[in-house]
Amino acid sequence: MLVISRKKGESLLIGYDIEITVEKIDTSSVKISIKAPKEKVILRKEVYEKVKNENSNAIVTSECLLNILK
Repeated sequence: MLVISRKKGESLLIGYDIEITVEKIDTSSVKISIKAPKEKVILRKEVYEKVKNENSNAIVTSECLLNILK
């Protein structure tokens, strides 16, 4: 894992095609902008994890219901 300090207006590059810029720094949050090709998927991790867990729960529930129906 890389830990890096950036000030407002400074950027970092991931590869040659993704740029992350610090836009605003508040007491409890940081706003960033991400420039990336449209084919790159950018997700907030907490939303991704919630959807992944809900999908896993739905599969288990569906399997249980199918076993009951057999």
